[in-house]
Amino acid sequence: MLYLDHAASAPVRPEVREAILPFLGDRFGNASSHHTVGEDMAAALDDARRRVARVFGMRPGDIVFTSGGTEANNLAIKGVAIAAALRRGIRPHIVTSPLEHESVLASCDYLERVHGAAVTRVAVDGGGRIDPDEVRAALREDTVLVTVGYANNEIGTVQDVDAIAAVTAELRVPLHLDAVQAAGWLPLAGTGAAALSVAGHKLGAPHGTGVLAIRGRIPLEPLLHGGGQERGRRSGTEHVAGAVAIAVALELAEAERVEASLRVGTLRDAFASRVLALVREAEVTGDPEHRLPGTASFTFAGVSGEAVLLELERRGVVSSSGSACAAGSDEPSHVLIALGVAPEIAQTAVRFTFGHHAAGDPAPVAAAVAAAVAAVRSR
Repeated sequence: MLYLDHAASAPVRPEVREAILPFLGDRFGNASSHHTVGEDMAAALDDARRRVARVFGMRPGDIVFTSGGTEANNLAIKGVAIAAALRRGIRPHIVTSPLEHESVLASCDYLERVHGAAVTRVAVDGGGRIDPDEVRAALREDTVLVTVGYANNEIGTVQDVDAIAAVTAELRVPLHLDAVQAAGWLPLAGTGAAALSVAGHKLGAPHGTGVLAIRGRIPLEPLLHGGGQERGRRSGTEHVAGAVAIAVALELAEAERVEASLRVGTLRDAFASRVLALVREAEVTGDPEHRLPGTASFTFAGVSGEAVLLELERRGVVSSSGSACAAGSDEPSHVLIALGVAPEIAQTAVRFTFGHHAAGDPAPVAAAVAAAVAAVRSR
């Protein structure tokens, strides 16, 4: 089987398994306990926090360990907006785009429904990029946050975060980047963002691990209340094994990032070119230049994307029709709709995402794609 759905989840790395094994056995204490067993766990947690902070180019106190990217996005968006509303006595205004992950869009919807927030969703171009001038035009005196995806989870489009960050910095509005897909492929340090979200299971850590890196100066209302762990920003007994896991996974991904991006990007380009040559109706979605090295997303007009996926799996290739986070949905991708793709074409989408260690000749995989599309079309 060839697994080409790394954007949904990557396998746990052997180095990560080895690092966390002691915390699933003899090292089991509560990091908040004031005895030697608890202090051992607290020391491991502090070490993991320092290691993660180095990857982000931030301070250890800026790191909040979460259960994953969805929680990190929720905490960033709701936490910043509600804290600003309470402190300033306003109904907060948030700027985002229609392209974002469901956890971002749903958080913004919640703030509109429950807290009377205003949300501006700036348009994207046909490749999925946001115009920084559109962000500038959307900002208001009551804007408390700009939240955008560093790289899109379905089409792989990478935003011009430097330009967006320059706009938000000039007007003193915090910028949050959903960096779940970007981590391991793009720099996490030096983005100019006040907050970034990462999920461990995209990087080789187990499910249920994540990070919100957010500058300590940014007021943040917690989602979880209790014992005041994570400097009062996320209560609950700390998941030390998870913190160690994501620290190791982030360090490994960062060390490999430049080489892996060049190698996998070359492989991805060869694969995409071959698919386009073999399948007349195939079209690449997303920005042709500014895209993640490991992502190749296509539409195949006239066939069902889900049917193509089934045919591919019969041929030993596992991929996806887009985001794995819209559970049970058979609606066309909101990402492709935002790009102006017709709904009937959007439902033909298939996404292939390569991992850091991808290698080899992509021609057989492209041939399998062509055969799968032909088999569906012949029915």
